[in-house]
Amino acid sequence: MKPSNTSTKSSALVADWEALQRIFIRPESDAAKEALLKYMEQILFGLHDFLQKNVGITEEISLKALSDNFTVTAISPHPEKKLADVITDLIKNIAPHAVNVASPYFIGHMTSAIPFFMVHLKTIVAALNQNVVKLETSKVVSIVEKQVLAKIHRLIYKKSLSFYDRHVQNTRTTLGAFVEGGTTANLTALWVARNTVFPPKEGFSGVEEEGLSAAYKAYGIERCVILVSRRGHYSLRKAGGILGIGNQNVIPIDVDAHHRIDLDCLKTEIDKINLTRNTRLIAVIGIAGTTETGSVDPLRQIGEICKENHTHFHVDAAWGGAVLLSDKYKHLLDGIELADSVTIDGHKQFYMPMSCGMIYLNNPEKMNVIAYHANYVNRPGSVDLGIKSLAGSREANSLILDSALKIMGSKGYALLLDHGIELARKLADEINRRASFELIMPPELNIIIYRLCPEKYHEVLSGEDSEQKKNINKKLNAINRIVQRIQREAGRSFVSRTTLNFDSTPENEIIVLRCALMNPMTDMNVLNDILDEQEEIYNTRFSPDSGSI
Repeated sequence: MKPSNTSTKSSALVADWEALQRIFIRPESDAAKEALLKYMEQILFGLHDFLQKNVGITEEISLKALSDNFTVTAISPHPEKKLADVITDLIKNIAPHAVNVASPYFIGHMTSAIPFFMVHLKTIVAALNQNVVKLETSKVVSIVEKQVLAKIHRLIYKKSLSFYDRHVQNTRTTLGAFVEGGTTANLTALWVARNTVFPPKEGFSGVEEEGLSAAYKAYGIERCVILVSRRGHYSLRKAGGILGIGNQNVIPIDVDAHHRIDLDCLKTEIDKINLTRNTRLIAVIGIAGTTETGSVDPLRQIGEICKENHTHFHVDAAWGGAVLLSDKYKHLLDGIELADSVTIDGHKQFYMPMSCGMIYLNNPEKMNVIAYHANYVNRPGSVDLGIKSLAGSREANSLILDSALKIMGSKGYALLLDHGIELARKLADEINRRASFELIMPPELNIIIYRLCPEKYHEVLSGEDSEQKKNINKKLNAINRIVQRIQREAGRSFVSRTTLNFDSTPENEIIVLRCALMNPMTDMNVLNDILDEQEEIYNTRFSPDSGSI
């Protein structure tokens, strides 16, 4: 691979005003235009063929070898390459070493293959370059965004038509906001929850103005906490750090055999907090599609518990929220409408390009507690969307989602979602059929976890000897770690792995293989190929005469 950031420049390329104006407005020449069209036509009208031809899942080249090609740190004062050459360099030198997330064999992470038309929509959004922080830099785009927010809000909360007529274009209320991703959406929800718990009162201007130390003093407490299951996304701990409550106060609650939050443990923890005068509960979080296992917490029961305890109920539905579009499976998210706030990611199962997150609020007045104004932008009384948003300048992702909903319709999305959920169940049946594997739990949505577990270990694992089981699990952890790495490095397919435990003790950890099934091109033929490859790696790497485990 040739270095793509060489500092050598052509003598014909000079940075002057004439060249700058020419580059700024149009391609350098007809030849350059033809070179651009050569690749852009493939991308715009044959995206998946283009990716299959030019992008590998992983190339058999080390990160060290790759990084050695990218060590130049000086910016050249003059142009180094023409645009057509830069495009060619991206295709020839970068793409082969990127990850083909569109491959039906890439089933390890929550990054979707995108429909080809998403590239068209993203191109138009980039060309318009609207900044949705303010009406003066977006105009009708801000209006469209409020409509899209209302559509997804209605999908979640199912309120009356009169409610949406009242709020869809209301300049004083907010149904939700587009943000960069699930991390920012979760942070925003907990920001709202924190400020709601510590509002202004006599002698105190509110936590947003005076900070947590003053809030604790004003309300006579020493700490505040957030409760979420052990399967909670790590962004929730980040939020604890950023909001100043400390990530150790994002308290993990034990899970049941299906990796859902244990309601008895949740109630016990809340009762303990209620008896402790120096602690305030900010929020309880339910998860609609955990990152590791795809489990859905019992949302209705959590919502009822939160209502009884006058506590903010947030649902992290970054992964599973789109399932509300499926008439067949939306019942799996029963109770989500009880949430005070909901996170959804557009770049997951809405099949949008990176990056798009959304936060929705049950109460349209709720986001007033995080409103900010400035004299030059987001002035008091204006309709600017940036008033109640952590982000400042941001692109118009709402146009992409709005267009995609019109192109696909809810039934089109439902077909994709149903395919993933039903394929996960078929894969679970196949794993149960093969003696070399162990299904860790039946899939609830379209994430499935399992592990290589040769038949000779089954009897020990089903026995009562905890020490023997611990030793076998250590062996299986090593096997699954090695097989996953070898399969990934071979570059034909990719599943991820994660480490699970129920009680945070290292000796009870198990390493499992993890698939996220969301590509409509993935089918049982593909999945059987992947399982076959894993068995072949195991049989080769851990054969009796190999000297391995």
